[in-house]
Amino acid sequence: MQYEPPVLERPHTVINGTEVLNFASANYLGLIGHEKLLDSCTSALETYGVGSCGPRGFYGTIDVHLDCEARIAKFLGTPDSILYSYGLSTMFSAIPSFCKKGDIIVVDEGVHWGIQNGIYLSRSTIVYFKHNDMQSLQNTLEKISVENKRAKQLRRYIIVEAVYQNSGQIAPLDEIIRLKEKYRFRVLLDESNSFGVLGRSGKGLTEYYGVPVEKIDIMTAAMGHALATEGGFCTGSERVVDHQRLSSSGYVFSASLPPYLASAAITALDVLESNPALITKLKENIATLWKGLYNIQGLTISSNPESPIVFLRLQKSTGSANADLKLLEQIAERALKEDSVLVVVTKRSILDKCRLPVGIKVLVSAAHSESDMLKASESLKRVAAMVLTSHD
Repeated sequence: MQYEPPVLERPHTVINGTEVLNFASANYLGLIGHEKLLDSCTSALETYGVGSCGPRGFYGTIDVHLDCEARIAKFLGTPDSILYSYGLSTMFSAIPSFCKKGDIIVVDEGVHWGIQNGIYLSRSTIVYFKHNDMQSLQNTLEKISVENKRAKQLRRYIIVEAVYQNSGQIAPLDEIIRLKEKYRFRVLLDESNSFGVLGRSGKGLTEYYGVPVEKIDIMTAAMGHALATEGGFCTGSERVVDHQRLSSSGYVFSASLPPYLASAAITALDVLESNPALITKLKENIATLWKGLYNIQGLTISSNPESPIVFLRLQKSTGSANADLKLLEQIAERALKEDSVLVVVTKRSILDKCRLPVGIKVLVSAAHSESDMLKASESLKRVAAMVLTSHD
């Protein structure tokens, strides 16, 4: 059997010979296929080839890797950063390199699988708090502090996402920092869905809340979303970065990031800094979609109004996660078949322990037009009403 999977790149893509509107790719700034990024990749390929196929610590480091690490640190205003070859491995390599057996990790119950895997590999003591609930976080930190008064030597961490992949909610960083300082925890923040998106210049959650970046102990992000390349990075103090160069499995044992992808990341940051209107356009598109989805029958928007992930979940659950998922899949399938609108339904493997309700994710891009947003909202409203009415 021959099967050609669809290549999901631009806002308008082709599936099975039909042009569809793509709301399934996390191409937030619309930089996939950007001419400057393609030229940068071509130039890097001609200069370096595809890559060394060796880890950074042996013969895998090329000058463009160092340039990219310096460029990211300069953009965010941090002392240093470190590149990883794969976005997801950034999270589940950085976490175990700092968190060990006997340490305590307080983590939001809605974090994505990469973070779940990282805390599992750390073998630390894991305590979950209710999703994006600061009262629950405070109660958890208070309890841990009381129970471990004598264990001052324990390392204690709070792990959250800036924009949650499984809900589209934005973490209240100002309150998290207040609690961190009160109870003396360290904070690890995953900015994969907020880097390049939130804040006036796209520097993420710290800029969005006006929090000094040095108050975040460890910050990670995948580069496959806003920067339209691959890989990931971790940034923070020089001590945080240097520690990973010897103790992080994803850095020590993986082949280094192909240099053309590092070059593309540098160019993407240059494009973002020279064209802040991309962020403005993304915000306008999100607002247009929210307005179009207002009062959608049978569904509710559970994401933050400024999140590029517009998350729709059922107003009334059937009582079964599988049954909920089937209903949502029917909506997504009909939107694709009848209106050529492609959206994502959350699907979780048996390894994914996320406790949040399933839903439909509409991933917004700055490359979408206003008419694209209106077509998507009209399609989802019409199809949701038909599917959920017939189910009732």
